[in-house]
Amino acid sequence: MRTVTVLATGGTIASRTAASGEAVARASGSELVARSAPRGDVRVLVDDVFRIGSYLMSLERMRELTLRAHHHLREESITGLVVTHGTDTAEETALFLDLFLDDERPVVLTGAQRPADAPDSDGPRNLAEAIAVAADPASRGLGTLIVFDGSVFAAGGTRKSHTLATSAFASPDGGVLGWVRDRVHITGGPRPRPRPRLDLPSLDLSRARVDIVSCYPGADATALRAFAAAGARGLVLEATGAGNANAAICEAVAELTASGVVVATSTRVASGPVAAIYGNGGGADLLAAGAVPTGLLRPSQTRVLLAALLGVHGDPRLVREELAAHTGG
Repeated sequence: MRTVTVLATGGTIASRTAASGEAVARASGSELVARSAPRGDVRVLVDDVFRIGSYLMSLERMRELTLRAHHHLREESITGLVVTHGTDTAEETALFLDLFLDDERPVVLTGAQRPADAPDSDGPRNLAEAIAVAADPASRGLGTLIVFDGSVFAAGGTRKSHTLATSAFASPDGGVLGWVRDRVHITGGPRPRPRPRLDLPSLDLSRARVDIVSCYPGADATALRAFAAAGARGLVLEATGAGNANAAICEAVAELTASGVVVATSTRVASGPVAAIYGNGGGADLLAAGAVPTGLLRPSQTRVLLAALLGVHGDPRLVREELAAHTGG
């Protein structure tokens, strides 16, 4: 019999609405599984890890979740794992798991957009489909996945695309890996690019502070310098267009990289790669100043990747090289 372990962390899928109107994560993993009616001959085990909204997720909690996933994957009888998670930061946790779990068996994140006590909650269906994907042999070797509203996504490049709609996730550049309807359908299309796995015991979060800095018309370097002064070892530029800023920001990037801060360039644009095209404060000047372009990763996932690399390696030169290797830069 196939066995799937559900690691419950809270989120809307576990939320119930109080009399005052706000939703709070309350339901246990066992309650969620009891309502989901998993398909086929699958035994489901449950491990309650957290019971929080994912807006409260942190790198420390991501590490704890990953340690629990490692623990369960030591059991050869486990076919795959499912993580129930809030949608706000599922993209960050999915990438973190993908960076540190080196196992062919699938790890699948899912959640809901409607609380557990809503009459039309999407949680039970999403969880049943995530369990089906985790139990399916076709899901092996795909890394960490996000399953939501019948679609199967790779961790890298997937992000929340709507605040309220039940079809909440998209991968604008990678597309879907498959679907769940009457059964699991994994397409024969492009697979996720193999990503070097990182060593979790080597992760030192005390050296992993990374902040995101937004670029916009007229932006100056105040935020960059303030974050560095506050102890940031890495900074992610949420740049404009294909990865552009201005001369003042480029000047600050050059100063900060020379001092050992690792700067990554992402973009606020929904799809397309970061590209060093423009001078006069654009992406070509950011590259010359020492910033590392991060391909198709957007700021939320770039921050997780850079924090993980800093926490594992520490040395800025090696981190810049590894950041480029992980993102195709």
